[in-house]
Amino acid sequence: MTGRILEHTAHELRHDRTSIKWQAYPPDVLPLWVAEMDASPCPSVVVAVTEAMRRGDTGYAGTGKYAAALASFATAEWGWDLDPGQTTQVTDVLTGIARLIELFTDPGGPVVVSSPVYNAFFLVIDSVGRRPVDAPLTDAGRLDLDALAEAFRQMTAGGGRAAYLLCNPHNPTGTVHTADELRALAALAHEHGVRVLSDEIHAPLVYATSTFTPYLTVPGGQDGVTVTAASKAWNLAGLKAGLVIPGREARPAVKALHPFVAMGASHLGTVAQSAAWEQGREWVRQLRCELDDNRRLLAALVAEQLPGVRLTTPEATYLAWLDCRGLGLGDDPAAVFRDRGRLALSIGPQFGARGAGCVRLNFATSPGILREAVHRMAGCLG
Repeated sequence: MTGRILEHTAHELRHDRTSIKWQAYPPDVLPLWVAEMDASPCPSVVVAVTEAMRRGDTGYAGTGKYAAALASFATAEWGWDLDPGQTTQVTDVLTGIARLIELFTDPGGPVVVSSPVYNAFFLVIDSVGRRPVDAPLTDAGRLDLDALAEAFRQMTAGGGRAAYLLCNPHNPTGTVHTADELRALAALAHEHGVRVLSDEIHAPLVYATSTFTPYLTVPGGQDGVTVTAASKAWNLAGLKAGLVIPGREARPAVKALHPFVAMGASHLGTVAQSAAWEQGREWVRQLRCELDDNRRLLAALVAEQLPGVRLTTPEATYLAWLDCRGLGLGDDPAAVFRDRGRLALSIGPQFGARGAGCVRLNFATSPGILREAVHRMAGCLG
């Protein structure tokens, strides 16, 4: 594959795209907030969806080929031999998580998270009438096993049921949890009877400096459940589909999901994501290289132009977590960057208690746009 995947100007993108990223703010605001990449599409996906449309293959989604495509990718990339016949197709990852929370917890019951964590987790927990319980990451951005042990103990002390939402890799920090960390998490969850639900949607975007470990592959992880999709790594959020993958010990429980749960995926979504997993591997490899360049560029720009901001270079994803507390801009610096700099970033406090004074920046864009974004941030600080 030749050419850059992320080589665009803001003018081109605003002219060509009608998604929420480019419609939510006025034209003079540069949007680097929602997890949508400024990427040229994967050619294999374009061909697969176009051919499906041409032959009128626009019916209801089947599961077999979609699950088999993921299984093939998982074996090749991570050495994970999952059984496609044990998966359940769902509308998307968040819908799958919502249905699993309902299955494994009681109304009003606790769902443990580790902030700062994916802001939509809080919306999903609220939507199904549960309550979030925070066991924050450490200051170094790692899982705090002591905090998790205490949260698990307290939430199950009266015999109630609890779940833990694992973000693997972690959004927004880009942390890649180690096999040892996940093994320790699995032991704690087993000890306290907590069900681990692992969102692994960013797994294909782990950089060469780190190693991704699927949660279900660690000892003790087999009573957990993974939910994933190709949508983040191949920029296919508009082509909805996702897969629920229960560990061996969780399979009987997951069979209790209502059959209606499996009916929401888009057929074109499964066609697109299957093509991504099967024929889009070189495309995502090139994308990782470009994102790797961008994360290093961002680190250099922040060090040069934003000396009061602390950035830990992410080990995965295309999302950067910027600690702006040293700038004195209050709990919501995103509002300052939006109003003064005309730059839209994700709002830190939406990611939980550990998000105050921080912002999330999407660096899956062209180097030119990334430079302009940091320049706008720096211009707010005079």
